[in-house]
Amino acid sequence: MLGQIIGEILPLTLAIAISPLSIVAVILMLLSPKARSTGPGFLIGWAFGISVPSVIFVLIGGALPPRAADDAPDLARAIVQFVLAALLLLLAVKQWASRPAPGADPILPKWMSAIDAFTFAKALGLGLLLSLPRPKTLLMAASAGMTIGGAGLAIGPAAIATTVFILCAISTVLVPVMAYLLATDRLRRPLEALHAWLARENAVITSVLLLVIGVLMLGKGIGSL
Repeated sequence: MLGQIIGEILPLTLAIAISPLSIVAVILMLLSPKARSTGPGFLIGWAFGISVPSVIFVLIGGALPPRAADDAPDLARAIVQFVLAALLLLLAVKQWASRPAPGADPILPKWMSAIDAFTFAKALGLGLLLSLPRPKTLLMAASAGMTIGGAGLAIGPAAIATTVFILCAISTVLVPVMAYLLATDRLRRPLEALHAWLARENAVITSVLLLVIGVLMLGKGIGSL
């Protein structure tokens, strides 16, 4: 059962892990003069901002009434899953509409130009702002929480599944920070190239991921009926 649940939540981690905005942010911090403090600071804020809603939604998912029988419809869970699917699909459409026109430069947030002056505290705060209050993160956490909490797992397996979700979701920030601390000079050029590509394709990558996960959640809602 635990392996099946982990298999179901892994695709959900992609929408958080492959988040161009967060990856661009951590890359810019790792290219800044204070990289050894701002990189870890951003990682801590990012991890905390993902962990809190993930744990909350696991508890909410576990609080929903269990299905009466394996073949009985689970109306409450189906309604929640349909709402999550609709929100994900709407967010995908919004992201797609915000993509830059062909040949145009992407409009980047103003805070990116100030990252060189960031301190550990500001980097930690940015990590929180880019994770905790963002609709995409909350929707992914809610989707994973519904899956984990509603599976009827014991506390230990549920904690393992939640930890796997969080680690996979933060992996694209965790790995660059750890790699930079171990091999600073060798990573500078690859980070610069990745930053340029992600800044250009941010909206397209995000919208496609949200579309795929929205369809998956819609299928789960149908399966709960």
